[in-house]
Amino acid sequence: MKKLVIFDLDGTLLNTLDDLAAAGNHLLRAHGWPEHPAERYKLFVGNGVYKLVERMIPADADHSPGALALLRDEYNAYYSAHNADLTAPYPGVPELLGALEQAGAACAVLSNKPHAFTVELCRSLLGERFAVVHGQREGYPTKPDRLLTAEILEETGIRAADTVYVGDSGVDMQTAKNGGLFAVGALWGFRSEEELRENGADAVAERPLDLLRYIR
Repeated sequence: MKKLVIFDLDGTLLNTLDDLAAAGNHLLRAHGWPEHPAERYKLFVGNGVYKLVERMIPADADHSPGALALLRDEYNAYYSAHNADLTAPYPGVPELLGALEQAGAACAVLSNKPHAFTVELCRSLLGERFAVVHGQREGYPTKPDRLLTAEILEETGIRAADTVYVGDSGVDMQTAKNGGLFAVGALWGFRSEEELRENGADAVAERPLDLLRYIR
């Protein structure tokens, strides 16, 4: 049996799409730019807020690092106040976490969402269930860098061979492969099965509780 499950957050544990889209469209409106339907944000997220902003603003807008950094901060200010308005765990996630706890498997979260938001949402919507919770932190690389999973393995004292990584995007599958972890793609999330398999998914799961077969 596997001893540790590392989860992505957005699109894997929590359905954050509507709040991410609301924050993005608030920013676009404030600058007089066209808004996007919520479904479009599934393709914008996954590589951190800086890349999210870069992807969602018009091509003819100022894409200089300084301008993008200011827009990122503006986005974060709104999202900080509204990040749980519409966000909730996916059906079956609380039951999955309970089953893993009962089975004695440790759980961790690794996200490219800013660290403060990651910690806050995990605590408020999922409880104190995780041995480690890491979001994007200043001075650290972002996923799929292998140092991030290596850090979690060191903190928990669990080997890569005893660990499963679960995520909904190609970046997540790359993260797992870079860390030498068994990669499971979450089909209920933001991206397609094709993307997951093309980026190295060892297996895919249609529903959260389906993950138990790969843990046991």
